[in-house]
Amino acid sequence: MSNKPIKTMEEFSEFVGLSRPTVSRFFQDPESVRSSTRQRIQRAVESSGYRPNLLAANLNRQKSKILGIVVPTLFDPFYMAITRRIDQIVTLHGFQAFTLSSDGKHELEVEAIKTFTSMNVAGSFIAPLGRKTVRSELRDIKKSMPLVALDSPLDDETSFVGTNNAQSMMLMVNYLCRSGEPPVYFDMPGINDNAYQRRKAYSESMKKLGHKPRYAFSGTFDTWDFEKFAFDQTTAILSQGDFASSTVLCANDRLAFGVLAASFQAGVKVGRGSDCRLRVAGHDNQPLSAYTCPPLTTVSQNYDDIGRIATEILLAKLGASDLPVELIDNQALLNGELELRESA
Repeated sequence: MSNKPIKTMEEFSEFVGLSRPTVSRFFQDPESVRSSTRQRIQRAVESSGYRPNLLAANLNRQKSKILGIVVPTLFDPFYMAITRRIDQIVTLHGFQAFTLSSDGKHELEVEAIKTFTSMNVAGSFIAPLGRKTVRSELRDIKKSMPLVALDSPLDDETSFVGTNNAQSMMLMVNYLCRSGEPPVYFDMPGINDNAYQRRKAYSESMKKLGHKPRYAFSGTFDTWDFEKFAFDQTTAILSQGDFASSTVLCANDRLAFGVLAASFQAGVKVGRGSDCRLRVAGHDNQPLSAYTCPPLTTVSQNYDDIGRIATEILLAKLGASDLPVELIDNQALLNGELELRESA
């Protein structure tokens, strides 16, 4: 290690005995300098412990190597899995990904995108809060920075990768109707387009199978605290009797976690056995879904494929992927798969 800490690119250039432009080119793209020069700089990095300020360097580039990710919350395992997959892939292509949370607030969502614009990011991924997210600010930003939407569509034009809710809901409704009493639907708060699409898909699936759609409760709600919301709703329902059906289909797994917890507290046994009073199913196949009590029957979303395809689309927009041109502006819907467990 050097006796004097090296803090700037100029100091490191002097330490390694090369010009600053040469050193700068190395940190932007190691393959852009000769092999002997690359090895010389790498040895100097190891001996000095120097690390460049990549954000400052990025601001001075015409072609950025930073990508942004905006998600509604950092605590949902679904978004954690997708952002991890994105980060893995973009790193292999020489990019760095930064993630910001909108905390379920539309104004913070727009502010996050504006922050990435000020950082000169090459492009961004966004898991939008809903169609009303599309304001004049985002429309202006889309003109200067490629965007790819995840999980829920941003609008009808922006590239989007998510789950085929019509297919996945039909898959689950069909199974529940074949294996027991047709399900009552436990809706999710209207926080993004998925809430409306899944509710619609449930209703259409029930009608196709000759059943009347039924809902666990009425009213509109706006919260990302799904577990507590479902726990409180279920506690209120069970305190007054039962659900309208012995089968409850939850719009996502996090809601199902709350239903299971409230049922346990109320002494209601959940499962497929003859001694069980309630069946509960979910959607998403969250990592904890296999470890609830009982393990949760659900529909799996392919986190890896959602992250991979979305990343390929954004990299293609940036000229860093060989994805066919006809797929770059596509809205890709991936089918879900049934995960049968003891809860239903």
